Amino acid sequence: MNQIQIKCFKAYDVRGRVPDELNEDITYRIGRAYAAFTGARRVAVGYDIRESSPAIRDALSRGLTDAGVQVLDIGRGGTEMVYFATFHEKLDGGIMVTASHNPPDYNGLKFVREQARPISADTGLVEIRALAEAGRFGAVAATGSVRALDITPAYIRHLLGYVDVAALQPLKIVVNAGNGGAGPIIDLLEPHLPFEFIKLQHDPDGSFPNGVPNPLLPENRAVTRAAVLAHGADLGVAWDGDFDRCFPFDEQGQFIEGYYIVGLLAKAVLAREPGAKIVHDPRLTWNSIEMITALGGVPVQSKSGHAFMKDALRRVDAAYGGEMSAHHFFREFAYCDSGMIPWLLVAQIMAAEGKPLSALVGERMARYPVSGEINRRVQDVPGLLARIEQVYAAQGARFDRTDGLGVELERWRFNLRSSNTEPLVRLNVESRADVALLHAKTAEVLSLIGEFE
Repeated sequence: MNQIQIKCFKAYDVRGRVPDELNEDITYRIGRAYAAFTGARRVAVGYDIRESSPAIRDALSRGLTDAGVQVLDIGRGGTEMVYFATFHEKLDGGIMVTASHNPPDYNGLKFVREQARPISADTGLVEIRALAEAGRFGAVAATGSVRALDITPAYIRHLLGYVDVAALQPLKIVVNAGNGGAGPIIDLLEPHLPFEFIKLQHDPDGSFPNGVPNPLLPENRAVTRAAVLAHGADLGVAWDGDFDRCFPFDEQGQFIEGYYIVGLLAKAVLAREPGAKIVHDPRLTWNSIEMITALGGVPVQSKSGHAFMKDALRRVDAAYGGEMSAHHFFREFAYCDSGMIPWLLVAQIMAAEGKPLSALVGERMARYPVSGEINRRVQDVPGLLARIEQVYAAQGARFDRTDGLGVELERWRFNLRSSNTEPLVRLNVESRADVALLHAKTAEVLSLIGEFE
C-alpha cells in the first residue's frame, strides 16, 4: 500500500468526517495495523446506529481477517457491549465503530485489548496510526474469518446483577435514547423491571432526526424535562449515541450534573463494599471527596479521561470510579464505563431510601454549587496557566497539577485544563455553599482567561 496521512486519530480513539477523514480504505488499514500492533487473534467488533457504520464495520473486519484475526461480530449496539464481549468471552481485544454524539456525517473507532483494557495515545494509538499510514503489512499464514456472536442475553443478565430487582419500586421513568442505540436495550430490560417507561426518540435512526444525541447540550434537555413534568415521572434518563454515558433528570425535570451522581453512586457501591477505593477526576472534587470519606471509602484522584481513569481503577483495584462528564466505571465491568449500570443503581437508591432524586442530591448541590464546564479558545495555554498561578499564589492558594491546574482556596476552588480533543481550555469552579461567591470568582477567572483569548 502507498504511504498516506491519516488525520482522524485523537487522544483516545479515531473520530473523523466520512469519507474525507475516515473511509473504508483508511478503516481497512487501521484493522490491519491494530492486529499487527496487538497480536490479537480473536477480536469483538460492534457498530453503532450511524448510516455509515455497516460499511466501516465491513472494511474493519476485512482488515482484521486479512491479518489472520477471527472476528466475533456482535452486531449493532453500544460501546459498552464491545467491552462486555471482550472480557466476558475472554477475547484478545475489541473495536467499536462509533462517533458517539458527533454529527451524522462523522464516524470513528474505539479500541480495547485483552480484558477490555483501553488503547489510547499513550498506550498504542500512535503506533497503530504509524502502521496504518505506512501500509506495509506482512503476509499471514492464513486469513481469519467472521462469526456472529450474540452477547445480548449475557449482557442483560450482567446488568440486572447490579441491582436487587425484587427490592425495586414501580417507578415511572422517562427514557430518551436520542435515536441512538439505547432504546433496544431498554426494551430488553423492561420485562425484568417493575418500571413504566415513557419512551422518547426511542428508535435508532442514524440520520438523527431530532439532532445529535448529546444531553450535555442544554437545548437537548428540554424534551426530556417536559416529558418528566407532563407524565409526573419519578425519573428521567437520557443517553448519548453509543450510550456509554447516561444523564439523569429528577422528578422536577431538573438535569442533574454528573458530578453529583459520582457521590451518589459511591454511596451505593460503599454500601455493598465498605472501605472500597473510589476514583474521581480532578475537575470538581469537594463533594466527591467529602461523601466518599464520610461513608468510609478511600478517595483516589485520577487525571481526567476514560483511559486514565481505567488505569487508576486497575492500579488501586477500586470498586467504582466516576467523572463529572458522566463516565462511570465499575470493577465488575472490567473497570470500564457503562451508561446502563448508573441509572439502575440510581433507581435502586431511590427505592432503598424512599426518597426522590431531588432529595438525594439537592442538599449536595446546595452544599457545593458549580459553574458548569466553561470552554474558551486561548492563544497561549502555558502563558495563561503561569498567569493564573502567579495571581493565586499571592492569595495563598494550594495548587494541584494532576490534570491542568487545580487552584484551591478556603471557600472556593477551580480547575483549568486543556481539552484532550479540541483547541480549548476548560474551566470548572465550585464553592462551599456560596452561589454569589461562585459567580463572582467564575467571572474573575474568566477575566484572566480573556487576557489570552
